[in-house]
Amino acid sequence: MVLHLGTRKGYLAFHRVRRGQWRIARAAFVGDPVSQLLPDPRDGRLYAALDLGHFGVKLRVSEDQGASFEDLPAPALPAAPVPDARAPSVSLLWCLEAAGPAPGSLWCGTIPGALFRSEDAGRSWELNRGLWEQPSRSEWFGGGYPEPGIHSVLVSPDGRRVVCGISCGGVWVSRDGGETFEVATRGMFAEYMPPDRREDPAIQDPHRLAWCEADRNRIWCQHHNGFFRSDDGAGRWASVDVPPSSFGFAVAAHPSDPDTAWSAPLVKDECRVPVDRRMVVARTRDGGDSWESLDRGLPEDSFAVVYRHGLAVDASGEVLALATTTGAVWISEDQGDSWDLVTHQLPPVYAARWS
Repeated sequence: MVLHLGTRKGYLAFHRVRRGQWRIARAAFVGDPVSQLLPDPRDGRLYAALDLGHFGVKLRVSEDQGASFEDLPAPALPAAPVPDARAPSVSLLWCLEAAGPAPGSLWCGTIPGALFRSEDAGRSWELNRGLWEQPSRSEWFGGGYPEPGIHSVLVSPDGRRVVCGISCGGVWVSRDGGETFEVATRGMFAEYMPPDRREDPAIQDPHRLAWCEADRNRIWCQHHNGFFRSDDGAGRWASVDVPPSSFGFAVAAHPSDPDTAWSAPLVKDECRVPVDRRMVVARTRDGGDSWESLDRGLPEDSFAVVYRHGLAVDASGEVLALATTTGAVWISEDQGDSWDLVTHQLPPVYAARWS
């Protein structure tokens, strides 16, 4: 069991020594921001996305469990059609996922709201026109970044069904492997908009999407102003009240129990700290009808935020990682009932993935 972390100052892999004890087994890109990771279970490759500021976004791949990495071309938008015109450029690789059963097929979600596909393990990329050319794109806007971004891509095992979360641009669903997309935000609302645009699909701000692998009709969404659940594969969304707060960035779904999910609540948009500065993880086991605040082993006085990709559950549904902006990482081996501090010495953590 390995926990992969992408941080502001590099990549780290933690291995389990024994219950409650973990150690750093690998480190790479020390000093460089690692925005996203994908440990690919189909062929064992490990992909790492880097954000090098003035030097742009970079993509790396390892074929030896992170012992060494080689360069890959990062996804890029087409050049401007008119000489000297300014074309949009990729400023962040925000999401990496397997695109189906074939090894080497990948999806990459980026800022500015672009979705790319590779069929050759990241050696070449093609822009998905189905999303890029949506008429509503002109109304999308940044949620925390200057431009909109794709942070969540859920893919069925056969690769045909693809669900994308765009901040701020709503939820989009494809049933033909990404050839076409349709918006899927019915039931969502945005309290930050005027009343007449409250339910406008183009301006919804899903912070993170997660679904139950055993029942992909059950999708959970941590939205900017609330928490939502879909029971029909994003056909319709229902608002869910999550105590102590329905605001946050992260959500994780149990892989085999559609009624179990976790979130990391914060006070609100204007006050991004845990409620009463007490760090908790909220868990439901009945589809969102009730929630428990789990805090055994977590700090009673904290200012930490859990980013969109900072809460991760393993394939068994038993082990969770909670990685924060203050460089602390906790692991629970009992679905969140109790937490062990792994380290509090890391840079801010952008992404946590299990393999």
